[in-house]
Amino acid sequence: MITSTGTDVGKTVFAAGLCGLIGAEYWKPVQSGLAGNVENDAISAARGDAAQPGTDRAEVERLSGARTHPEAVLLPQPLSPHRAAELAGVTLDPAGWTPPDAARLVIEGAGGALVPVTRQVLFADLFARWQVPVIVVCATGLGTISHSLTALESLRARGVPVHGVAFVGPANDDNMATIGDLGRVRVLGRLPLLDRLDRDSLSAAMRSAFSAGDFA
Repeated sequence: MITSTGTDVGKTVFAAGLCGLIGAEYWKPVQSGLAGNVENDAISAARGDAAQPGTDRAEVERLSGARTHPEAVLLPQPLSPHRAAELAGVTLDPAGWTPPDAARLVIEGAGGALVPVTRQVLFADLFARWQVPVIVVCATGLGTISHSLTALESLRARGVPVHGVAFVGPANDDNMATIGDLGRVRVLGRLPLLDRLDRDSLSAAMRSAFSAGDFA
């Protein structure tokens, strides 16, 4: 399971890279808006096997070639799912969402660990129900220590198994080490920002920065 400390940290790129690194399939239960926080023209119930252009699912396919699974729901507004659903007149039923059956599956949440799915359920609550090990994707710059430790504490308070933290961004050894030490969490590695982002460059960067064995 992939979550992060907030929006636009690099969660989807890391998820794509991880799929390629370990040969996993991909599923994002709910997508609000398109990748890059762009509004959809219409709502889709995510029927069929083809990824809708511009979604995180389509981006993961482009960057990894991994098999992906349809979202439980696509919502037009680039907002927290609870609000995007309200504006679209849609009732979300996260209790009915079940991860697809796959030998290896990367599940990506929306935004950070405490993003509301509904006005009663947070993504961290879903993670706790599924009991899937979670990787927290963190930035490396200013503010990341507090954001990262808050995410880790909120997950552990709900009994979510935390597999480790992965960083995205420029090198910052002290921030990474501080989060690892104070958060009592394994630091899995750091994905640098890539001048050219495509399948080949991402694959090479992931192989250089991470060990596939750490995700077994």
